[in-house]
Amino acid sequence: MFHARTAMTCRSTPVGRNSRRRPTGARRATFAAVALILGGGGLVAANVYASASENWGGGANQNGTDQVKSGTVTIDCPDVGQKLTDVPNAAKQNVDTELSTLDKQITEAYERLASTRQAQADDANYVQNEILGPLKDNRSAVIDRIKADYQKAGGTAPGAVDGMAACTGMAADQGQSPADGQNGEGGGDQQNGSGGQDAGQQQGDGGQAVSGPVASDFVDITTVQPDVRKPAPQAGASTGEFVTKCGVNENGKHNTDNVIVAPGVKNGAHHLHDYVGNQSNDAFATNDTFAAAETSCDDQGDKSSYYWPVLRVQDGTQDFDQDADGGGKEGNVGRILVAKQAEIKFVGSPTGEVVGMPRFLRIITGDAKAFTNGPANANAHWSCTGFEDKVQLTDKYPICPQGSQVVRSFAFQSCWDGQNIDSANHRTHVAFADAGGNCQNGFKAIPQLTMRLVYDAPQPSIDNGQVKNAYAVDGFPEQLHKPITDHDDFINVMTDDLMNQVVGCINDGRQCGGGADDQPPATSAPSDQPSSGGDNGSAPGNGGGTGDDNGGGGNGGGSNSGGGNQTEQPPVDTPGTAPDATPGGEGAGGGSHVDHGGATPKVDTTPKSAPNDESAAPQGASGDDNTGQAPVTGDATAAAAAPAGGGDTSVPPAQTEPQAVTGGLAETGAQLWPAAIGGVLVIMGLLLLRRIGRRSV
Repeated sequence: MFHARTAMTCRSTPVGRNSRRRPTGARRATFAAVALILGGGGLVAANVYASASENWGGGANQNGTDQVKSGTVTIDCPDVGQKLTDVPNAAKQNVDTELSTLDKQITEAYERLASTRQAQADDANYVQNEILGPLKDNRSAVIDRIKADYQKAGGTAPGAVDGMAACTGMAADQGQSPADGQNGEGGGDQQNGSGGQDAGQQQGDGGQAVSGPVASDFVDITTVQPDVRKPAPQAGASTGEFVTKCGVNENGKHNTDNVIVAPGVKNGAHHLHDYVGNQSNDAFATNDTFAAAETSCDDQGDKSSYYWPVLRVQDGTQDFDQDADGGGKEGNVGRILVAKQAEIKFVGSPTGEVVGMPRFLRIITGDAKAFTNGPANANAHWSCTGFEDKVQLTDKYPICPQGSQVVRSFAFQSCWDGQNIDSANHRTHVAFADAGGNCQNGFKAIPQLTMRLVYDAPQPSIDNGQVKNAYAVDGFPEQLHKPITDHDDFINVMTDDLMNQVVGCINDGRQCGGGADDQPPATSAPSDQPSSGGDNGSAPGNGGGTGDDNGGGGNGGGSNSGGGNQTEQPPVDTPGTAPDATPGGEGAGGGSHVDHGGATPKVDTTPKSAPNDESAAPQGASGDDNTGQAPVTGDATAAAAAPAGGGDTSVPPAQTEPQAVTGGLAETGAQLWPAAIGGVLVIMGLLLLRRIGRRSV
């Protein structure tokens, strides 16, 4: 895996003619000693690579220093958009464009990284000199322009952006070459330590060698330990539900834009989205565009835009965008899977009533860059039908048993600041509730959007460390298609009358919309609390949490430096805390405070008590059990557990501990034993050489 060069320097000693050649036995012993040393060193080096590959991202080079790890397979750049918490309105458009330029620069640098493996193997300084160095210079120029945009608008950019130009070469799970003709390429299992792909494999060749996923991204869901909690609702909870049926994107509404984080920028997402609801969402859509658009929703009063990254299966087939930006050209390869079900539901609070969302409110949940940013904003939830009430995964894709289907689910933020339809980083205008289910800092409880997507995905298989028939979510190419990067986007374009109906239904405890015919709710009201969080408060548990720059974690949430307020993830054992964090949006971040842009629905009374963001699960709109289930802490490395029976039961999303904190003592030992044995071999070799030297004198 490593191309180590070992130099041995010998100093001749004039000890006589007969001493010029050592006896054969001594020479053999010397060779044996050298072999022990080299072998031990190799094991130590292998363990160093393995350890590096398990490290989580999290804003590399925050101190501005350049780093290159051995076995670099992707690029980790600080997310500048996270720091831009207050962009002047006059600078907003330019800043959004510059943030999109930063994303494009990372994509281009990753393409160079993926296509120059042989050069990297030949030159240990290649990544730094030819990729990371130029990238830092280019990013510095963009950051300077952002600061200038602030100044022109009469503002000052946050000082933190000055140290965010440098990026790191990040080690990750070893990639793989296509095997057995997979993805339209020839066979072969060859891997290398520079990134797990042959130098001939290029970005966009249709092979998952370039950008994942890899075998370690998958887990047999029947081996994951269930851990679901279902607390009872509190008195005064708003227990109603409102379902809106908008289809599964049967008409193929796709693009690689993201009007929330990169307005006016084509291919601003660098990956393909499915769209349901509003049919005019693209990079150039405005509020007027949304209001005049057609909708795929049954209720024509709902012109909201619901969109998410497509899911693809890498089985050797291709799709329409194989040679397009955001598609095959950027590592998003394979056949697009259309969801069998796309269940969209708005639910209430376990502690009080909700108020109406403002029209054109924007919400992003999850983090498209969670692999390199770290799990603080992650809100990915993966499971299988029949297992949702027992297992939810965040950093693993599930391998479902025969007859079970893959499920993605989302629970959006349910506290709103009462003023803005968006914020500079597209997050701080909304938040999750605190541990008691209440909205903090004057925020108001709004209906919580929950979504549940069900796919008939082929069952992946793991063979000799290779995954076949893999499926993966689209994403930024440098994110390597990790499951933790899943995310979802929403723009509310309901009429005021319809929003009033939604709020009234939820507060009255009825089940409405989607053919429910205003039925009273089931006795198991959607008031589930989330389950416990990550270990030591350093990483999120179910639903993860995010924290501010000084605190973070909070209720089960990971943070930059310890316990604090959580705002961006569906909460864990207790819901997220008050919204004082400043994490970035999907990808670019940026933007500025925006005023309402539309009338607030009439139902806008202050809630009696604010919501718990995990008040309900993304339950089936029809045909499913519709029994609310609480999230889980599905540990992907846990011991085997009996699979759950039953039907297509839906639950509020939850998440496992991220890769950085998964694994117990046995796993740790498995990672450390090569270094231990290697160290012993090195010591034995050195002792043997010393003994030989004494005998030869």
